[in-house]
Amino acid sequence: MEPRAGVATNSRAKTARLAFVVPAYNEEALIGRCLESILRETEDRTDDVDIVVVDNASTDRTGAIARSYPRVRVIEEPDKGLVKARHAGYRATDAPLIANVDSDCSLTPGWVDTVFDAFDADDDLAALSGPFIYDDLGRFGRGLTRVWYAIGYAIYRIDTRVFGLGGMLQGGNFVVRRSAMEQIGGFDTSIEFYGEDSDVAYRISKVGRVKWTFKLPAYSSARRLKGEGFIATGFRYTVNHFAIHFGRGPVTKTHRDLRPHAPPGEPDSLETSGDRPRSNQVSADYGSK
Repeated sequence: MEPRAGVATNSRAKTARLAFVVPAYNEEALIGRCLESILRETEDRTDDVDIVVVDNASTDRTGAIARSYPRVRVIEEPDKGLVKARHAGYRATDAPLIANVDSDCSLTPGWVDTVFDAFDADDDLAALSGPFIYDDLGRFGRGLTRVWYAIGYAIYRIDTRVFGLGGMLQGGNFVVRRSAMEQIGGFDTSIEFYGEDSDVAYRISKVGRVKWTFKLPAYSSARRLKGEGFIATGFRYTVNHFAIHFGRGPVTKTHRDLRPHAPPGEPDSLETSGDRPRSNQVSADYGSK
């Protein structure tokens, strides 16, 4: 078993420019798809990338599945909580860039190139993020999410240009510069779930630039939208976003566990499940890269 949290422990981790931190609690059904997408997108950059899965007290095969993949390190964070797992992963690598990718997400083609290009071009860039493509929703549902992101982007522009407030990050699809995270003291592990991305955006905007781009989409499970509904989910995220930006902190202290549990013997990986999202879906949702 690797340490709960600490500095990087292998040569690749010590030389990597970009570390992927993947928090995972009982994600045996989806962790394979996530890791395969990262490995596929980084196959020509093996020396530049460190991949860390944070097994967050899973009781299923999440850790075993993650360990079966090459180039993947697994560390343990027994204290359950999304932000605690993110922080443990952040502490377990020395890479100057940290990609926070949730275990029910997968990368779109060109994702890594977009990240390197953005940070190489702007030394003041502290955080970069993009939208989700909910590939298990129908066309109507994906259309609603595009409208939602358009509204969110308009609010983001008003926040940053008019009020000088924070920025916009999508939890599970954002990259931060380590030096900026060190200046703000890392993740706030007192936050349970809602508002964790808004909190990072708000605090890190004080030491660098926060950029939102539709050129950095990632595929994601829509299980929360399906389980709680578009209106309820959107309302909670909006309320907590503004609560943080106006100094109150998150107002929603709990969240439901909506993880699927694959029956024994059912494929866990995207490669074998026959459910891989088509690359042309990226163009259909957010335009050509």
